[in-house]
Amino acid sequence: MSRDKTLNKYRYEAVDPTGAKVKGTETAISAGAVHLGLLEKGFQPIEVTEKPNLMQLEITKKKVPRKDVMNFTRQLAVFIRSGVPIMEALEVIVEETQGKLLKGILINMIDDLRAGDTFAAAASSHPEAFPAFYVGILESAELTGNLDGVLNQLADYIDRDSKARGRISAALVYPMVVSVMSVVTVVVLGVFVLPRFVVFFNSLHAKLPLPTRMLLGASSFFSQWWYVILALIVAVVASFIAMRRSPGGRRILDRILLRLPVVGDLTQTAILERICRVLSSMLRAGVDLPRSMTITADSANNTVYREALYGIRDEMMEGQGLAGPIARTGLFPGAARQMFRVGEETGSLDQQLEVAASYYNRELETKLDKATSLFEPAVIIVMGIVVGFVAVALISAMYGIYNQVK
Repeated sequence: MSRDKTLNKYRYEAVDPTGAKVKGTETAISAGAVHLGLLEKGFQPIEVTEKPNLMQLEITKKKVPRKDVMNFTRQLAVFIRSGVPIMEALEVIVEETQGKLLKGILINMIDDLRAGDTFAAAASSHPEAFPAFYVGILESAELTGNLDGVLNQLADYIDRDSKARGRISAALVYPMVVSVMSVVTVVVLGVFVLPRFVVFFNSLHAKLPLPTRMLLGASSFFSQWWYVILALIVAVVASFIAMRRSPGGRRILDRILLRLPVVGDLTQTAILERICRVLSSMLRAGVDLPRSMTITADSANNTVYREALYGIRDEMMEGQGLAGPIARTGLFPGAARQMFRVGEETGSLDQQLEVAASYYNRELETKLDKATSLFEPAVIIVMGIVVGFVAVALISAMYGIYNQVK
């Protein structure tokens, strides 16, 4: 399953010697070769990916599950600590790997190592498994000879990050189920139940109360124009996806997200936890601060914070320090600004950031619990109002008909 070593075109993102982010294309036999070539020129690679041709284009690119990456990282750390050469360790891990995508990636990495690439360069060829901060930390580890310890740190980070994402997903399960059931209930009432009452009321030629007329009018509208409503929903979803994929649209959506009540606070806390965790891990591994800031910005997963971190890095490169530019963004609360300032002044920035990440992790758990406890009764109340309105409208109509016939 070795790859054909023909020349291919690769896209790259890197940090130049001034700390600025640059993009370009190179032709080489592998992404690892591009990675090493950039290092020789004084650039710090962030991501190197093969430029696909028309036959290779995919709508969505598959990613290796984080749990698989974590298990691989821990296994490799054990082998390296035991003195097993990295090539032999990878070959053993490949035999035990169940996931087809990760297995294929590891086989390609073995081929790259045989061709003379470093482990970090081989990993950089596969951003679908190894993000930029992972590769950057590996590069520093290979230079310092502390690969086993750094691999354990990476596995711990991925484990914590996966648990945080899992807590968010778990907290959203029950509210989402209740919301879906509420929508289904309203649709069933409007499409199947209420039209039967329309026929019944029309046969009696009775004068209906206002709530009943409102309810039947809404039911009639949805029954007759359902295809228009469906088309509008599809258009809104398509527009949202298009905005997310365009830089300007993504910036607008990310800004709106941060300003939403409850959700915006949760989003900001999750972003701060991730920024502190990634930056702390990279600094502890020996990655220089400008490059750490660039890769952390790319890992923020929010355009507003990404652009702010780029601005902080540029001001820092101009000699304005770190705490001042961070405070001027207005995106970091007082606790975070204080920890950055203390870390910068005492030379313990990685330790302060680790403390900050743990603090925001606890804050995220607390805010998730509060948001869930608020959202669940809110959905139930809204559902009760809808069902109650339907019940009142139908009962008042039946009572009115009874009085008219009596």
